[in-house]
Amino acid sequence: MEHHHHHDIDAMDDRKLGWAIAINMLLTLAQVIGGIVSGSLALIADALHNFSDAASLLIAWVARKIGRKPADHFKTFGYKRAEVIATLINLITLVIVGFYLVYEALWRMFEPQIIEGWMVVIVATIALVIDVVTAMLTYRMSKNSMNIRAAFLHNVSDALASLGVIIAGTLIILYDWYWTDTALTLLIAAYVLYQAATMLPKTIHILMQGAPEGIAIEEVIQVMEAVEGVKNVHHVHLWQLDEHKNALEAHVVIEDIEQLESVKNALKTCLQTQFNLMHSTLEFEIKHCDTACVSVIN
Repeated sequence: MEHHHHHDIDAMDDRKLGWAIAINMLLTLAQVIGGIVSGSLALIADALHNFSDAASLLIAWVARKIGRKPADHFKTFGYKRAEVIATLINLITLVIVGFYLVYEALWRMFEPQIIEGWMVVIVATIALVIDVVTAMLTYRMSKNSMNIRAAFLHNVSDALASLGVIIAGTLIILYDWYWTDTALTLLIAAYVLYQAATMLPKTIHILMQGAPEGIAIEEVIQVMEAVEGVKNVHHVHLWQLDEHKNALEAHVVIEDIEQLESVKNALKTCLQTQFNLMHSTLEFEIKHCDTACVSVIN
């Protein structure tokens, strides 16, 4: 029953992602047309950001499909890291878009253009409504997924950007402040680059098999060596399999081979309860590795 319930939730989430992708693609098209007709760089900038959001949702959707595949002889740890790779692709794309927007905004300072304020306000208002709807569709999923969380934050930033475009368009209508369009473009670009900069380190850390945040390897060794029957713990490796699953491997020197099973169970229990390490590979030794040793892998 639990498996079917989880499958139903995944299917419902996939449908939500599908709707989010579709409406964002339509919004991007409308913003590009509106930006070209009105001459608004900020509107085109927001369209590019929106397109990156739609693309990130699409990549995340495909990665979710791949990530559900069970482990096999080719990928013995499974396919969950597909979502981490998708996150990296999305963030690199965001960086490229951000720098492109900076370039276009600076170039517009030297070649200013007349902007149709009403067109900007109308299209940006539509964009704001769709961004809010998309954020609502992805909010629950964002709590447990790095990919969807990034997409959710992007949609929230899009909503803020659309609100800013509305303000800029209004200022152009009322006061002919055309410079606000360029200034807003730079603000959107800065926010895009900020988002990428905050998420890239964590994504790269996982792909580099870095230790999980909040778990110090020295503390893990200390806890393991405090287990009765353990003389020494060395050759410890701690890494993240994906966003939610952590793994550990270590050599454990024990006092008596007769204690192997009880020590192993005690170690596995403390690793799970204290550090949430559900996957651990322990090699047990009677003597330290710099001498002749007897070892058993469990």
